[in-house]
Amino acid sequence: MAGISAAIKKDHRDIEEYYKNILASSTDKEKTQWQNQFTWELARHSIGEELVVYPQFEKNLPDGQRMADKDRQEHLSIKEQLKTFQNMQPSDPQFEPTLKALMKDLSEHIKEEESNDLPKLEDSISAKESDDLSKSFARTKIFVPSRSHPSAPDKPPFETAVGLMTAPIDHLADLFRTWPHTSGMPNPSTK
Repeated sequence: MAGISAAIKKDHRDIEEYYKNILASSTDKEKTQWQNQFTWELARHSIGEELVVYPQFEKNLPDGQRMADKDRQEHLSIKEQLKTFQNMQPSDPQFEPTLKALMKDLSEHIKEEESNDLPKLEDSISAKESDDLSKSFARTKIFVPSRSHPSAPDKPPFETAVGLMTAPIDHLADLFRTWPHTSGMPNPSTK
């Protein structure tokens, strides 16, 4: 069984890899492809955490409400930065500085989440519950928006409702974006 911590950490490593791929890309086309991949993964990951993981903090941890509120606030800042970045062209002089500032904030969030929040959650739930959360997290990411929408609600049930309305528009637009994989856009059911 792979628990929720493993699923989230895998996403974190993927996001870090996509960030490095953007910086290492030698053409604007390649940078755009990795920018789309980075945005797609980070947007879905953030909403997945807000819908699946943060309610579990609130339900299972004595300081869970505070942790969830803090993480939601950090996500809002990251979503605002991602919204700016996702709309930039690689030729923009602020493209890399914007990405690096976003990643600096995101790295701090990831570090705290992996060293503090997730271990606390794992200690408060069973292995089966953790595995079930991981499956729910993966399923949820299939149906959420694939672009950043920082003005959208960040708590269920409103985030869920807005996400279900916004996701089809994002997913349709994804068909016209370029991706780093020769097979076309990412398949959320395999991530």
